[in-house]
Amino acid sequence: MPCISLPRAPLEFARSAASRPPLFDLCQRGLARLSVRLQRTKGEIPWTSSLDELDFDPSIDATNIGVAVDGGVVSLTGHVSSYAEKTAAEAAARRIRGVRAIAQEIEVRYPGEKETADDEIAKRVLSVLRWNAMIPQEAVKVTVQKGWVTLRGEVNWQYQKKAAEDAIRKLAGITGVGNCISIKPQTIHPSDIKKKIEDALARHARLEAEAIRVDVRDGNKISLEGQVDSWEEREAAERAAWSVAGVRSVDDRLTIVK
Repeated sequence: MPCISLPRAPLEFARSAASRPPLFDLCQRGLARLSVRLQRTKGEIPWTSSLDELDFDPSIDATNIGVAVDGGVVSLTGHVSSYAEKTAAEAAARRIRGVRAIAQEIEVRYPGEKETADDEIAKRVLSVLRWNAMIPQEAVKVTVQKGWVTLRGEVNWQYQKKAAEDAIRKLAGITGVGNCISIKPQTIHPSDIKKKIEDALARHARLEAEAIRVDVRDGNKISLEGQVDSWEEREAAERAAWSVAGVRSVDDRLTIVK
């Protein structure tokens, strides 16, 4: 997926223990602890938030990952040796309290001798999709160009679309994934969609349903607006919206406020 390019933030990641600022301390290979500190920008009330014992995948080498923070926006730069490492780094950043947005600019660089031909990647992708029980057989078409995998086709549910991408992201040789799978339209009244989503939000223990507004456009396009406390809550609200039959797209405009 394309990355959002932001101006380089003033606070930079330092690898030297002597010069490292109290901003981000990323673990090295084999470590299972990630200590993170976020500092508000000048002019705001200073605060820090530390989160220890994150199960940061020990296969990820953070030596060449750079982190910059500006007002709750985290920019990830540098390079890693696999697409799985890239997605794991972003997932770790999302788990940190206080992070409101992420600019993912990490590159995937395979050593020359480890580069995999596109046709071989395509075979691996098709094999993995074929063995996944959550993905309808023959529903997904695959294109590979210079390591970038594009998924196309049509499925009944969002969870099937997501399952296809999740199934292949750890394959060796992949530099990125574009998920262009669409959701089949279903006949259902917009008011029924809205009520089912609102009921699902109200059932969720972690969500304040009153703080989330649901709007249905064009019969099956959902817009979520309001405020939540974390990335986890934002993702939970989006999953609730996608779980209703008939929904073809979700525009998540929820703001993280803590």
